[in-house]
Amino acid sequence: MVNVGFICEGDTEVKIVKSDAFQYLLEQLSLRCIFPVEDADGNGNLLPHNILAKRNTLEKAGADKIFILTDLDTDASVISTRQRIGEYFNQRIIVAVQEAEAWFLADSATLTTLLGKSIYFDYPEQAVEPFEVIRQLFLEETGRGVGTKPILARRMIKYGFTIENAAQHPNCPSANYFLTKLQTLASAN
Repeated sequence: MVNVGFICEGDTEVKIVKSDAFQYLLEQLSLRCIFPVEDADGNGNLLPHNILAKRNTLEKAGADKIFILTDLDTDASVISTRQRIGEYFNQRIIVAVQEAEAWFLADSATLTTLLGKSIYFDYPEQAVEPFEVIRQLFLEETGRGVGTKPILARRMIKYGFTIENAAQHPNCPSANYFLTKLQTLASAN
């Protein structure tokens, strides 16, 4: 069993990691989530000097590996995001393109369940503001919005969102990368 800690850019990623479905995935891979799941409170806080205390907390709690979940947001590239955060030997950086909410766009099954009609986005990670795309979709289809990003995350998780669903989308490489890194870590031990 490998102990894995998570440092998340914000509440959406924290909710995904803490979800029963994600915890079950980890269990199936013989990975154990180390708590607390750390919330960096925004990508501007994902800088080496800001995350050091969070890394230390997770390592003291027994984390063998640490995953940092963040969004591309306005960074020029995934490489520049990785450079901003800094590389460590026991760390994996997962960068959602553009935002983690693009993973929700990629989970057609859950969106279809929520909206009661078939929903499919060809290129979920090309949406510059996926939360706004989802908000607009809910307004059009239900006459109601989705509230805030944390409310949307809770709702998506409640109705079946999984990282595996998002990773199955042929045009959601960041979710696939995340799942593959977890699977690789599991198979290496």
